[in-house]
Amino acid sequence: MKYEPVIGLEVHAQLSTRSKIFCGCSTAFGEDPNLNTCPVCLGMPGVLPVLNRKVVEYTVMMGLATHCRIAPESVFARKNYFYPDLPKGYQISQYEKPLCEEGWVQVRVDGQVKRIGITRIHMEEDAGKLVHEGAFDSSLASYVDLNRAGVPLMEIVSEPDIRSPAEARAYMQTLRDMVVYLGICDGNMEEGSLRCDANVSVMPAGSGTFGTRTEIKNMNSFRFLQQALEYEIERQIDLIDAGGKVVQETRLFDSAKGVTVSMRGKEEAHDYRYFPEPDLVPVRVDGEWIEELGSKMPELRQEKVERYVSRLGLPEYDADVITADPFVAAFFEAAVDAGADAKKASNWVMGEYMRLVKEKGAGAVKVTAGQLAAIIGLVDSAAISTSAAKQVFEEVSDTGRDPRKVVDEKGLAQVSDTGAIEEEVRRVLDTHPEQARQFREGQEKVLGFLVGQVMKATGGKANPRVVNEILRRLLSG
Repeated sequence: MKYEPVIGLEVHAQLSTRSKIFCGCSTAFGEDPNLNTCPVCLGMPGVLPVLNRKVVEYTVMMGLATHCRIAPESVFARKNYFYPDLPKGYQISQYEKPLCEEGWVQVRVDGQVKRIGITRIHMEEDAGKLVHEGAFDSSLASYVDLNRAGVPLMEIVSEPDIRSPAEARAYMQTLRDMVVYLGICDGNMEEGSLRCDANVSVMPAGSGTFGTRTEIKNMNSFRFLQQALEYEIERQIDLIDAGGKVVQETRLFDSAKGVTVSMRGKEEAHDYRYFPEPDLVPVRVDGEWIEELGSKMPELRQEKVERYVSRLGLPEYDADVITADPFVAAFFEAAVDAGADAKKASNWVMGEYMRLVKEKGAGAVKVTAGQLAAIIGLVDSAAISTSAAKQVFEEVSDTGRDPRKVVDEKGLAQVSDTGAIEEEVRRVLDTHPEQARQFREGQEKVLGFLVGQVMKATGGKANPRVVNEILRRLLSG
C-alpha cells in the first residue's frame, strides 16, 4: 500500500447513574422533552454545580480496567462554545488534569492481538439535543430538548495507534464490552449511550509523519464507524493522488449514501478557551478508595473467554457467543455450577435459551439455570430424549414449572425397556422385509430408516441407542 491510515477515537460513554453529574435531575431516557431539567442543568444565572460521587467512582473503575494511572488530583475545566442545546454557553469537562491517563487495551483482529494506547479518560457533562422537523425551507422548525443536558459522560481518548477501520471497530467493541461488564454504561448505541468521534489521516507507508487529519463526528454503530473510516481513507488518498490537500475539518457520515460530508472547520483546543472551572473544587481520590474499587472489579469479558476456554474446555467460538451478553454468561455459569456439563450447557444456552430470549425478552423466559441443568441431567440419564427435552425446556420457559413434573404430565419419559422395544422392532422388521434384506446385504444406511420407523411406532419415546442395538442384533441373527 502507498499510504497508511492513522486513526484515533474519542469514545463517549453515558454513565448509568440515576441522577445527572452536577444536579439531582433524572437521567431516564425517553421522557417528555425538557421534563428532567432544573436551574442547574438549564444554566440559570447564580446556580452552582455539585459533583455526583458515583460519576467519579465509575470513571475510576474504567481507568483501572484499562490500566490507566489514576490521578490523585484532577480538575474540571470550562470548554467554551456556543450551540443552541448548550444553555450555559460552555461545557464543564476536564482538560489539563484528567482523572485517568496513560492506559491501554488489547484488541484482537484477524487472530492477531494488538495493544491500543489510552491517552486519557475524563468526566464531563453532555449537551441537550435538537429535534428538526420539515425540510430545509420555510417549513423547517427546530426544537431543543434539554433532558440530556448534564447527563454524565466519560470520554475515552485513544492514542493514534489504530491502523485500519477493522482495528477501530474491534477497539470500540472492546470498550463497549468493558463498560457493560463493569455495569457503568448500558452500551446502547441506538439511544446514544455509547458513541464516538474518529480522527483519521493518511501518511505515506513507513514515513512516520502523520498527515492532516479530519474528524468524523457522532457515530453510534460499529458498522457505520468502519464504513465511515473506509470511505474517508479512500477520499483522502484520492485527493492527495490528484494533487490536492486534505483540509483539517469536522465531517459527518451519511449512512444512507455511505459518504462523509463536510460540517465545519476543525476546532483546536485554544478555540474552546479552556480554563479551570471556578465553581468546582479539585477532585482528590485517595489510594485507599482506589484499592477498594479495584478489589470489587468484576471479571471482564475477555477474562471470561480465556477462563471458559482454559478451564471449562469450551471452544473459543462458544465462549465468544456466550460472553457477548453478561446476563447470558451469568446464566451459563449458574447452569454449570448446578452440575451441567459445560459443553452441553453451552449448546443449550446458544441454541434454545438465546432463541427464546431473542423472541420473548429475557424477563419472559422463566427457566432457571438449575432447571436447565436438571433437563440436561434427564437427557444424560436417558430419562428423556433430546427432542423431548426441547419440549420440556419450552414448557418450563413459559411456566417455570419443575422439569420432572412436566415430563410426567406430558408422558415424555423415554422408554428403555428392552422387552417392549424389541417387540416394536420385530413388528417393524416384519412390516419392512425388503429394507431388512438390504441391510443384511451391506446397505448400512437403511438402518436409519428402520430406526425411524420404530421411533414413529413408539411416539418418539423409545431410547434410540437401545433401538439401534436391538435392530443390529436381530438383523445379524
